[in-house]
Parts: sequence; structure tokens; C-alpha cells
Amino acid sequence: MKAAVIEAQGGIENIVYRDFPDPEIRPDDVKLRVHACGLNHFDIFVRRGMPGWPVKMPFISGGDIAGEIAELGSEVTGWKVGDRCVVHPETPDGMMGEVVYGGMAQYCRVPQAHLIKLDERLSYTQGAAIPINFGTTYRMLFTNGEMKGGELVLILGASGGVGMAAVQVCKAHDCTVIACAGSDEKCERLKNEMGADYVINYSKDDFSREAWKISQKKGVDICVNFTGGDTWVPSIRAMAHHGKLITVGATAGFDPATDIRYIWQREMRIIGSNSYSTEDITQGMVGVAEGRYKLPEIRTFPLQELGEAERVMEERQLFGKIVMLVP
Repeated sequence: MKAAVIEAQGGIENIVYRDFPDPEIRPDDVKLRVHACGLNHFDIFVRRGMPGWPVKMPFISGGDIAGEIAELGSEVTGWKVGDRCVVHPETPDGMMGEVVYGGMAQYCRVPQAHLIKLDERLSYTQGAAIPINFGTTYRMLFTNGEMKGGELVLILGASGGVGMAAVQVCKAHDCTVIACAGSDEKCERLKNEMGADYVINYSKDDFSREAWKISQKKGVDICVNFTGGDTWVPSIRAMAHHGKLITVGATAGFDPATDIRYIWQREMRIIGSNSYSTEDITQGMVGVAEGRYKLPEIRTFPLQELGEAERVMEERQLFGKIVMLVP
């Protein structure tokens, strides 16, 4: 098969489109013919390398996978060759595209329990824009955040894939959304295209102070924080009494200072959220198919240009989702 192979961790020059051995399936697996694979920041982290997180090279990244079944393992039931699927990438062997080979290739191996039938109303390209973004969103807002209608929600990094999914889900459940992004253009698009009620350009304004004003000095009920680092304490300051601060990543730093006065005085809850379930992904997919949620703009690249697609994402020249099309 052809694959976009990371030969060694480092720059995008280490991604080589070349022949690679087809995956060998086990009795409980299927061999999936990949048609589209969404790009996420973790693909860049895998390629760059992160301290304490070794990845055996060469490697194939990609966790947002949509394709059709090409071959069935001997113990697979309930599926047939040709079925259209998306993938729940958190397999028992590890995360596809992080620990085990992912979908940036013509074929990948998937345990049958991690297949989700792709809604017939959606294309492979649309399907590849859903699993990680909407699965993460459902888990953090409902399973862990226990979001209720009518709450005021502050979303940092709202112009990213999960951030835009969160805006859509919050709005569909009658919440008021304050969306934060790093440019006026992204803020305008979050308001005009994604439906955010308020927007804050955190490259120019103090998002904590602005959110406090918007809340009429009561604070926000939920804050979604993907970055940690220097956004952590300002997020805490923006919280309402009994507010919930949901941490879903630490791309700006994993060991920020914490002002615990706000935590105990406002009786806040700090909630971690990681991964998602098959049901989380399915809920998001059905919501998109039924038109309750709007996918952001999808920019496509041929798999041969994975390096260029990662460059676009790294340089933040993007509003929406990148999906790689697999020949």
C-alpha cells in the first residue's frame, strides 16, 4: 500500500509518501480501505516528538479515519466487505496514530468493536472530520462537565476543531457561548459562521476580564481550556460560584501556577477530560447528519501532501478542519 510515513521525528521533511507493508489483521480485526483521514494537532506532536513520549519509527499517524471494509477477520460478525465506517481510534492496543499505526495510509487495521457505521447522509470527507472533535466534545461537556441548558460557556481556542465542535454543541443545547480566538478574522467567523454569542480576541484583550464583564461580574458556568500554561489562572478568575473548569490539554504548558483562593472561595470544580466513547462519536455524527451541528469549513489535501497540510496547521493558517484524501 501507499502511506505517508514518518521516517524519523523532527521536521516535515521526515514525512515520506512511499510503499509500506499492508496491515496484517487478526481474527477480531477488519482491514479498512481508508478514503479520508482528518488531521489533528496530535499528528504534529507525533511527528515532532515530545519528551517522555517515544514513538517507534517509522510510523503512520492519523486517528480521524473514514473508509470501507476491505477484508474481515475470521471472528468478525455483523459487518461485511464494503460497509462504510468511521473509527473510534482509542483501541485496546493504544491510540491509532499515536501508539499504533493510524489512517494516513491506504489501509489500516481496526478491531471490529471500534468500527462505527458511517451515516449514509455523510461523505467520507465529512466522516473524517467528526470522531475526535465531536467525541472529545461530548465527553468533556456531558459525561464529565454535566452541562445543562442555559449555562454560560467560555471556550478558549474556539477556532480549532474541537473548539468549533464545542461551540456547535453548546449552542444546540441552549447555552450562551463566549468563543476566544487569536485573530479578529477568526473571531468574526466564529460569530457569523459558528453562531457564538460573544467573541474575544485574546491576542488583543484580556479574555478573563472580558468574560467577567460579559457575565455581568458573575463569572462563567463552564470554561473549556485546551492549553494550560499562562491561560490557567485567568481561566480560574473567570469562573462563577460552583463553576466548572474543564481541562482538555496542556499545549501551552503542563505546570502553570494556580491561585487556589478562587477555587475554594467560589467552590469551583476542576475537571479533567480525556478521550471519548463510541456513543460520544455516534452522537456527534448523528447530530451532524441531522443538521443540528454544522461542520466547519473542511480543507482537503491529497495524502501525498501531508507535510504541507501539517505546515498549514502549524502556522495556524486555518479556520476549520484539514482532511487528507487517500488515493
